[in-house]
Amino acid sequence: MEFLNLKAAVFFAIPLALSVPALALETGKPAPEFSAQSSKGNIQLADYHGKVVYLDFWASWCGPCKQSFPWMNAMQNKYGAQGFQVVAINLDTKQEDALEFLKSTPGNFHIAYDPKGLMPRAYEIKGMPSSILIDRNGKILSQHAGFTDAGKAKIEQAIQAGLGSK
Repeated sequence: MEFLNLKAAVFFAIPLALSVPALALETGKPAPEFSAQSSKGNIQLADYHGKVVYLDFWASWCGPCKQSFPWMNAMQNKYGAQGFQVVAINLDTKQEDALEFLKSTPGNFHIAYDPKGLMPRAYEIKGMPSSILIDRNGKILSQHAGFTDAGKAKIEQAIQAGLGSK
C-alpha cells in the first residue's frame, strides 16, 4: 500500500512542479543589469533609466514571437513619446537566424543579441517568449510568459500604469 501512495504522490507532484511560473523575479525589486550587443553598439539597462522598458526575450524559431513583433511595434509607436522603450533580446546562437526572422518580421524598437544566453539566466527566464516590464527606476513592474491575444490587454494596462507613475 505504501508503494501505491508513493506512486500517487509522484503522479500528483509532477504536474504541480510543471505548473510553476515561467518567470520568478520579484516585483518591485531592481531588474538585473544587462549588457547586450545591438546594431548601435553595446546596450545596458542603465541606458534606459527614466524610461519604462519592455524587455522581450525572443528567438527566430519561436512561433508566438512572430505574433508579438507587430504588437510590440504598435506599443512602441503608441507609447514611445511618453518614455516607453521596447528592447528585444534575441537568443539565437547564430545571428544570421535572427536577421532572417527580422526580414519578414521587422521590429521598430531596440534589438540586441545574446547568443550565449546569459541574460535569460539573470532574468530567470524559463519559457519563450518571455518579457519583463521595468519601471523608470529600473525595478520590475511585471512579468509575462508566452504571448496570446488574451494577454495583450493586460500587458498594455501594465505599460500604461508604468508610464503613469513617475
